[in-house]
Order: sequence, then C-alpha cells, then structure tokens
Amino acid sequence: MYSQDSISGHRRGRPEPTAEMLAGLACLICGTDYRNAPDPEAVVVSHRDDKQLLACHGTCARMACGSVNGLNETPLPLAERVRAHRPGAS
Repeated sequence: MYSQDSISGHRRGRPEPTAEMLAGLACLICGTDYRNAPDPEAVVVSHRDDKQLLACHGTCARMACGSVNGLNETPLPLAERVRAHRPGAS
C-alpha cells in the first residue's frame, strides 16, 4: 500500500500526459499502451477536455484518483478511442 505522501510526491514529479494518454490509449501513470497490452483492465480515473483519462486497475488507478477501481464509469471501447486519436479525426 502506498502512503498519501508517496502518492502526492509521484503526482508532483510526473511529466505532462502524452497525446496517447489524453486519448485514453495509454495508462496515465505507468504508460502501458492499451493497443499493445495483452488484456489490461483500464478504468476511468479523470476527464480532460471532455475525454476520459484511463489508468490500469489497481495501483495506477489509486495513484491517479485515489481509488483502485477508478471512477464509476465505463471506458469507451478501444476501437472508438483509436479512431478519435487518428490525425484528422474530430
């Protein structure tokens, strides 16, 4: 279990999210690419510009939003997130 100080310190030391993280294609904390991961269980942990931000269920979700289960919201399907991330998509 991580202490609150450890979680807060990790948040402060974290770089800005990448385009893939903002599109829901990669974990906000560890950077796991959901397009290449065998079967990650991603959960919604936040929103930014009307997009879902995702993290891996468990430790990453806890570090991102304080709950191992994330928010009580179902992530959009991966195919839909990939389509929205493509250049020229609106």
